[in-house]
Amino acid sequence: MKNMTKIVNVGNIKCGTDQLFLISGPCVIETEEVMMRTAEKLKEVSERTKVPVIYKSSFTKDNRSSVDFYQGPGLDEGLKMLQRIKKDFGFPILTDIHYPAQAAPAAEVCDVLQIPAYLCMQTTLVAEAAKTGAVINLKHGQFLAPENMIRPADKCVSVGNDKIILTERGYTFGYNDLVVDPRAFYHLRNTGYPLVFDITHSIRKYGIPSADPRGGNREVMPTIARAGVAAGVDGVFIETHPDPSKALCDAASQLCVYDLEEFLKPLMDLHAVEVKYRHQNVTV
Repeated sequence: MKNMTKIVNVGNIKCGTDQLFLISGPCVIETEEVMMRTAEKLKEVSERTKVPVIYKSSFTKDNRSSVDFYQGPGLDEGLKMLQRIKKDFGFPILTDIHYPAQAAPAAEVCDVLQIPAYLCMQTTLVAEAAKTGAVINLKHGQFLAPENMIRPADKCVSVGNDKIILTERGYTFGYNDLVVDPRAFYHLRNTGYPLVFDITHSIRKYGIPSADPRGGNREVMPTIARAGVAAGVDGVFIETHPDPSKALCDAASQLCVYDLEEFLKPLMDLHAVEVKYRHQNVTV
């Protein structure tokens, strides 16, 4: 079957082909040691598994539930760190932005600008990000029907940028739960853009501080990861950290980077089966 998904180039990674790719890194930029240890291990895992990696970390997390929680080093210092990782390890870089003024400076360093899920319908933010010419990763809003994600995608296209990736990350279902609905993969796939499954954010428990062990349902990660890959996603988004229990953000949901390779192995096997199935003229 002809691949109807648009191919989006992120550095030397072709997103939307039969090659599964990974977006990974610490949730927020922390110390140089944490960032470099994570990058070193991601490089090793990528070389061993042949799964290409887009390195992800946020210079600022503007949606923390308390002003007392760590938000990151900020734009200038954060971009310096991401630039160093790009130079030293050769990864394409992804970071999220929260305000239109952050788009241009972030795009000077980063290959992908990510629009947070809760901001995906902000027209000015999406348009300014798209105007930079960077690849745009649109996180699926927890409040939005999946087929409606074509609307923010169209906002990017309206300013001349169709280099778009869509990322699923679960729905708000009340009582602080996020629920992953497999139908979302079908509808997001039908937009024609490469599709990513954000596994680690899908297990977060809203309203519970991320440092609290109850702040993430880490035990369901393998199950929902396999479900998403079997449903035909092009890439997986897995935030990683050398010691998640000490992470300054999303401590209860990040995966230990030293466990990543074993976590990926069944996903790679499932992806190979799904690709074969897809090419047998079967609608998925």
